[in-house]
Amino acid sequence: MSDPVHRPEASAAPAADLSAPPQGFAIRVVGAAAFAHLLNDLIQAMLPAIFPMLKGDFDLDFGQIGVIALVYQITASLLQPWIGLYTDKRPLPWLLPSGMAVTFVGIAVLAMAHSYSMLLVAAAIVGVGSATFHPEASRVARMGSGGRFGTAQSTFQVGGNTGSAIGPLLAAAIVIPHGQSAIAWFLLVAALAVFVLLRLTKWTVLHGQARLTRLAVTRGTGLPRGKIVQAIAVVSVLMFAKFVYIASFTNYFTFYLIQRFGVSVQQSQVYLFLFLGAIALGTFAGGPIGDRIGRKAVIWISFLGVAPFALALPHVGLAMTAVLAVLIGLVMSSAFAALVVYAQEAVPGRVGMISGLMFGLMFGIGGIGAAALGQLADARGIVWVYQVTAFLPLLGLATALLPRTRPRAA
Repeated sequence: MSDPVHRPEASAAPAADLSAPPQGFAIRVVGAAAFAHLLNDLIQAMLPAIFPMLKGDFDLDFGQIGVIALVYQITASLLQPWIGLYTDKRPLPWLLPSGMAVTFVGIAVLAMAHSYSMLLVAAAIVGVGSATFHPEASRVARMGSGGRFGTAQSTFQVGGNTGSAIGPLLAAAIVIPHGQSAIAWFLLVAALAVFVLLRLTKWTVLHGQARLTRLAVTRGTGLPRGKIVQAIAVVSVLMFAKFVYIASFTNYFTFYLIQRFGVSVQQSQVYLFLFLGAIALGTFAGGPIGDRIGRKAVIWISFLGVAPFALALPHVGLAMTAVLAVLIGLVMSSAFAALVVYAQEAVPGRVGMISGLMFGLMFGIGGIGAAALGQLADARGIVWVYQVTAFLPLLGLATALLPRTRPRAA
């Protein structure tokens, strides 16, 4: 596909610092995309990390906390596939820094909010910024992959997971002790992300689309239409199991630890950091392993390997809870890069749409799951919620229904 958008800039602009050879794994490009993902998800993780503070300051119940999470996740998830579909046909490389500027505005509104309704508005604005970031940044990571799609996707994703792990620590160190106005410090993070994305976009304008087009025509033929429907349906079930279970940790693990073991808010954030840090490590391993042994094998290991730890978690003490949370994060997180690349291989040539759909499913399922889990926690207690969600990894048995995306001989 020709791209007339690129020619004027290529002739007028000097070579970007992030320039890379036409082929091969562009580590500086993928690394820059991963770093931008770290900054973006650090900001996103700050919101659930301050839920205990907001609950006290605004006198909210668990249901209202769940609605804040739902508003953020829904605005992020509904827009992502459409943005990806549109930019598959009409590339908009400057959308990346523009979306981060929207996130900057959302942080400012959150820092100044004085009512529950303003909290919802701030969550929605931050969600819009996230919706523009994920499909486009994922596309850039694939541009720099040189054909090592799993490695590039996991590197990109581990940046986000690292940011998700750091976010609660910064919230505990900056926001919790100093109050809501301290959220404004995260404006510096958003400004740095805008700067990184501006430089990354320069490389995309000069080199990226040509690399992506070459990869699209040399890798795989995809699945027939009927098999695509089957694949997306199974992937949706797996995403549901993964992200509802993950939502029980990212949104309510602090409350679970406080209620069951009597730890302080700041202590609970340290345990959440351990879990999120384990997710980052597991994600980093999942992509390269998938490049070697196949996507389905990684998905099998991720779901069924975590099931014994999930079932044991609600019945152990504080120390073992920390150990099992780390093991759960390590094993279960390896699936996401494999799921994303599997879906991209099933529908080649629709990188933005598939990336937006996958990240949109992640946010949407996570948001709906967070809201539902909040209602269940109000009705039955947070400990009961963890006893029920422990069975979700068993839905990984649906992996048996995933069609093969490549011939067996390959």
